[in-house]
Amino acid sequence: MLTEKPQKLPVVYSDLYYVDIGDHVFPTSKYKILKKRIESDEFVGERCELVEPEPVTDEEVLSVHTKDYIDKLRTGNLSVDEIVMMEVPYSVELTKASFTTCGGTLTTARRALRSRAAVHLGGGFHHAFADHGEGFCVLNDVAVTVKALQNEGVIKRGLIIDCDLHQGNGTAFIFQDDPTVFTFSMHQQNNYPYHKPASDVDIGLADFTKDSEYLGYLYDRAPKIINTFKPDIIIYLAGADPFKGDQLGRLSITKDGLRERDNFIFTQALNYGIPVAVTLAGGYAVNREDTVDIHYATVEEGVNIFTGEK
Repeated sequence: MLTEKPQKLPVVYSDLYYVDIGDHVFPTSKYKILKKRIESDEFVGERCELVEPEPVTDEEVLSVHTKDYIDKLRTGNLSVDEIVMMEVPYSVELTKASFTTCGGTLTTARRALRSRAAVHLGGGFHHAFADHGEGFCVLNDVAVTVKALQNEGVIKRGLIIDCDLHQGNGTAFIFQDDPTVFTFSMHQQNNYPYHKPASDVDIGLADFTKDSEYLGYLYDRAPKIINTFKPDIIIYLAGADPFKGDQLGRLSITKDGLRERDNFIFTQALNYGIPVAVTLAGGYAVNREDTVDIHYATVEEGVNIFTGEK
């Protein structure tokens, strides 16, 4: 039940998330633009608490990733094939941003455990495997966060609700034999990654799926999973890339549909009394402002649901 006096929604952000990767479809500038928009909004800005990421430790990262891979990232000793697989140009700045992002998602989850909810203006790099990066993803901040919280003893069971356009192959593979972590992915089936390790529940959507069908799947499955699995925390990947104007996708989801998706997940988390930590994940709209609009709506819905005022 909401308190009478609205609390502020923790929003985790670092300027280090912006990395110059040249003429690339991944708009790393979206993070700074989104942060400025939040600060400039009279309603949302006053009800958000901007938080710097806590540093992630080697022990936390190595609970998921191999030492050999981490050493390669730090020394720049990646092979050409490994860099091609990441699909972003390697740099010291990229590595630093990736480690900071892991700390950001972990900070977001820790704040959510105290405040019911928190949003990370970044994160959701679900294609990274233990020993390599893939699909713009260097380190799997989602997996690192769940493992770290379990190792700290603050959670036993984690639920990952992945609503990015693309199936979370790295996350699914990392947790495939772990009954304490439930992976739920709702994605475009006929899209990257072409080999999709099985999540606990995968909903592969047909091309040009519209709002009503998209939301219908979510309304049906998410509450059942939450009620049955009974997680201690939800890590929610609120991808902007299911949007009908996304360059990398062929779904037909509107901005209103994505806002309703976020509202539904937040409402479920609140009603079941389960903390929710949000990462923004992907978004590659032809017009960068559309991606920022969708991410902003995610933050705004978090404020609406968890601060108790609209």
